[in-house]
Amino acid sequence: MDLIRALEADAGLTCVVGAGGKKSTLYELAGRLEQSVVTATVRIPIFDREVADVWVTEEPLAALESAAETDLEWPLGLVPEQERDDRYRGYDPATVDRIASAAGVEHVLVKADGARTRLLKAPNEREPQLPDTVETVVAIASVDAVGQPLEDDVVHRPERVADVTGRAIGEPIEPADVAAILTSPEGGLKDVPEGATYVPLVNMVDDDDALETAREVATHVLEKSAATHGRVSRVVLTSMLADEPLVDVCQ
Repeated sequence: MDLIRALEADAGLTCVVGAGGKKSTLYELAGRLEQSVVTATVRIPIFDREVADVWVTEEPLAALESAAETDLEWPLGLVPEQERDDRYRGYDPATVDRIASAAGVEHVLVKADGARTRLLKAPNEREPQLPDTVETVVAIASVDAVGQPLEDDVVHRPERVADVTGRAIGEPIEPADVAAILTSPEGGLKDVPEGATYVPLVNMVDDDDALETAREVATHVLEKSAATHGRVSRVVLTSMLADEPLVDVCQ
């Protein structure tokens, strides 16, 4: 099984949420898919080096239509505005829906929330920003969060993570806590449409110790999902530092 199949990311519209590897996952998928667009519904750091070309336009549909007869360079980055030297603004979800239906575009890959480079997060009331027609949602957490304190320099919105997991601020994060975030409707599953595929991804599985811990997280995810909503059929383990980032698929 390759990374695309493991994440079911050959869909027309795939969103990535969570913490600890969203951008690297997007760029890895973009390089493996044909005729893919990379975009966002939230702010995204400058990613020009990760794609063949970037268009900055408030009218992406018109731009795609005008270029329909030309040989586009893929993957293509699409964003509405460069806010600062280091980041772009994202489109509203309805615009991303329309991009996904544009002629010539086969795959749209979307960063749909933010995490400020932390290893674990729970969304706030405005997140995630998922388009209505999303087909696959990949929710990411870093295995490196395990063993670290539930504090702001490790976790984005630690109070919300504490609410979901029952873990007190400052306590060490356990594998079951990461699993709680990846299976909770107040965590990675927040606002994921009933008909969409949902795939938890545990990233930074860069050595044997991390693999053992990640598999423990995956076991908790699968058990908790089976006992509650049944939305998870697999947990994907990755090391985005590797040439072949897929480490394992736990089912």
